[in-house]
This record gives sequence, C-alpha cells and structure tokens, in this order.
Amino acid sequence: MAKPSRAAAAPARPAPPRAPGTRDAGPGATGTQAAGPSGKARDARGRGDVPDTPGLRNARDARQRAVADARRALVLEAARASFLELGLEGASLREIARRAGYTPGAIYSYFASKEEVYAALLGESLERLNAAVRSAAAHAPDDALREGARAFFLFYRDHPRDLDLGFYLFRGLQPRGLTPALDEALNARLRDALEPTQRALLALGLEAAAAQAETTALFAQAVGVLLLTHTGRIRMFRQDPLALFEHYVETLMARVAPASRPRARRAAKEPLA
Repeated sequence: MAKPSRAAAAPARPAPPRAPGTRDAGPGATGTQAAGPSGKARDARGRGDVPDTPGLRNARDARQRAVADARRALVLEAARASFLELGLEGASLREIARRAGYTPGAIYSYFASKEEVYAALLGESLERLNAAVRSAAAHAPDDALREGARAFFLFYRDHPRDLDLGFYLFRGLQPRGLTPALDEALNARLRDALEPTQRALLALGLEAAAAQAETTALFAQAVGVLLLTHTGRIRMFRQDPLALFEHYVETLMARVAPASRPRARRAAKEPLA
C-alpha cells in the first residue's frame, strides 16, 4: 500500500487585495489603471509608475465632465417638474434636491439659487425656440414672415412646459436673485426669436419703427392665443388656435403689402451698381 506523500501541495495564496477603484486586467491587457504611491498612473499589471500624460489627463477630465453634465441634467429635470407642479414661487432648492436624489448642499455646486436653475432651464428652452424659428425661416426665405411666426407659435403650442417657463419672462417677472445681466440675456434671446419676423417686415417695406411695432403686436397676439389655448378658454369661442393665429398673420401681411410697393418702385428707379 503506497504511503501518502509528505510533499503535499501547499495551499494557494489568496490574491492580494486590489486598490479601491481598480479592476482585474484581462490576459494581455495593457494601458493604465490605478494611481501608484507617487500619484502617477500604474499600468494594468501594476508594474511601476506611468507618467500622467496629457492624453490620460484629457480622458480623465472628459469622464469628470460627463459625470458632472449627467448630474446637472438630473437637477434640471427635477427642477422642471418642481416648477411645473409648484410654480417658481413655491419651488425650493431643497425640494429640487429631494427630487433629484441629492442633498441641498450638492445642488450649490451647480447653482447658487433656484432662480439660477430657472434661468438655466429657460435659457435652454429659448435656444430650442430660436433653432426652430431660424430653421423655418431659412427653409422659406421668400415666406419668412409667415413661416417664422408660425414656428414661434407652434413651438409653444407643442411644448406646454416651455410655455410655463416662458410665461414668467412674458409677464416681465424678475425673480428675486436673478441678476439684471442674466435677466437681460434671457430677454435678448427672446427678442432674437422674433428677429426673423422683424427682418421680414423690413423687407416688405416697413420703416424700422413700424416693423418694431408690428412685431410687438404679433408677439402679443401669439401670447394671447397661447394663453387661451393653455388654459382651455379658447373653447369658449369655438376657435382653432392655430387657424386663429394664422388668420392674424395673413391680415398683417395684407396690411403691410402696400408698403412694399413704393419701396419696390424706388428700387426700380435706382441705377444698378
């Protein structure tokens, strides 16, 4: 009977614990992993320090920006829901933080006040409004007045949450904590969305002051019909909101058309350059 061998296999040693945040490197893995004691990156097999190159720093910065942008987007989405449900006056940074899953202190790394959160939301909304109006006017340069005005109206008709945000600006409300510079910047982007309409009126022959007045009147008409639509009051009058607004635009175009004829006649008499 064979004697048991005294040279029994030694038990395998457990693998040393990995540094926090590192991962096992697969077979043949290369590249960098966790930082070594010197603060420099170590390669995938932990063999010495690797210089912290610009490429590594850029990749690390890109990851940090992506995380920060994702967190900021969560905060803005929570704020949008808070403003919609509670209004600007009723919402608070604490409530926004609760909905986003953060502490109020974490919100302050992105926004100093709820008014700044509101400004960020409204600013993003106005950028999308401007893009829609510019696109409509560019696709129909010979009909920029009609198409630009229609795009403005449809944007707010089809995005009622943006309309809720916009009404604070339309009403001229300057929330406490919203700086004059930020308030003016938001108003400027709203004016930019109306600029294609004003340019089209100038092209039809109106003088600058008249074009400004007609643009203001068109804006007032759009906001009025949108408000009736948003509150459901439009049903009292049995009117289709878009048809009602487009009727106003057609009336405006018919009213200003005669102004374009004298300018056209003047242009025809001018010698070619």
